[in-house]
Amino acid sequence: MSGFLAGLCVAILPLLAAGFWLGRRTAHPQNLGGLGTPVEHATFETLHTASLAAPPLRAGLTEETARKSARRLRSLLGTDALCLTDQKQVLVWDGVGSHHRTEIMERLAGPLENGRGEAFPLTCDAPDCPVRWAVVAPLTVDDRVHGALVACAPRESAVLVRAAGEVARWVSVQLELADLDQSRTRLIEAEIKALRAQISPHFIFNSLAVIASFVRTDPERARELLLEFADFTRYSFRRHGDFTTLADELHAIDHYLALVRARFGDRLSVTLQIAPEVLPVTLPFLCLQPLVENAIKHGLEGKAEKCRLQITAQDAGAEALVVIEDDGAGMDPVLLRRILAGEVSPSGGIGLSNVDDRLRQVYGDSYGLVIETAIGAGMRITARLPKYQPGVHSAGRLTDG
Repeated sequence: MSGFLAGLCVAILPLLAAGFWLGRRTAHPQNLGGLGTPVEHATFETLHTASLAAPPLRAGLTEETARKSARRLRSLLGTDALCLTDQKQVLVWDGVGSHHRTEIMERLAGPLENGRGEAFPLTCDAPDCPVRWAVVAPLTVDDRVHGALVACAPRESAVLVRAAGEVARWVSVQLELADLDQSRTRLIEAEIKALRAQISPHFIFNSLAVIASFVRTDPERARELLLEFADFTRYSFRRHGDFTTLADELHAIDHYLALVRARFGDRLSVTLQIAPEVLPVTLPFLCLQPLVENAIKHGLEGKAEKCRLQITAQDAGAEALVVIEDDGAGMDPVLLRRILAGEVSPSGGIGLSNVDDRLRQVYGDSYGLVIETAIGAGMRITARLPKYQPGVHSAGRLTDG
């Protein structure tokens, strides 16, 4: 899908440049600057204008995004007026002749219903109004009409009809990308809710039971653990941001491990080796904690003797390398592959598959978890995190205040 969309964009814009823009600009060599031939200049201007119109449209079709992009789109077409509509109203009118809004919406019933473009004359009693003709090009996403792009001009023009159709298809591509972005956001939110649901019944019950066991024998210890529990749950159930920093995630893990140590005592030995320079690295929220919980659940709880857990975060050039390793009971590699593939979902398995999926969605398939394990041989989980990824940034440190 993404390759097709990119190809469509590449195909549309040079067509506009070579056709409509060339027809308007070749007579003005003084505008060429140092960009070479008129065709090269026209192509550059078209691509530049389109690049400025695209970002607002990537947020969907609303009054605000239509307002921000309409002037750029009108510049692409070189028309006296342009409007963008949804299914019910004109979202923005850019240019002259805004008194035609009502007439335009009345004439859009057919194109919005059947998804086919249309051109028609406008009725106007104002002798000085330059807008006499309208070209309607529907905006569609997944075969569903979201609205329309309407270009208005003094007279009928076959070139404008074709150009408006091409620009409308380009706008539709941006709206489709916006729809994909929104679907991705909803998926990430659902996955975070799934992780929170996993944390709730298992961890909260055990933590409260441990805290209760200290209330009579060691009230001060119970108070400290209650504060650790409060800090951890506040972080885990926060409602802002899909991303966090490695420092904040490790801080939450520290609260989590304090509660686990209170439960298991000397049976758990934890070693942390964290390079300070990777602490600001951004990563998906609740990305590492489920991996640590998995190590505790399937490591320490699966064996009677002492369990060692090691967490390292190293600077690896353009990446941060995070490794979570335990010497616990381990897992059958075949079962692990089925868990990551979503074929089975045993108790606690959602953590591994969820984190693996989220890393791949954010950074690409090459950034999934690397897991080494065998029955009785413990587990080593490696996560690679790019130090910088466009569009990935933390919502900021969650303070204790």
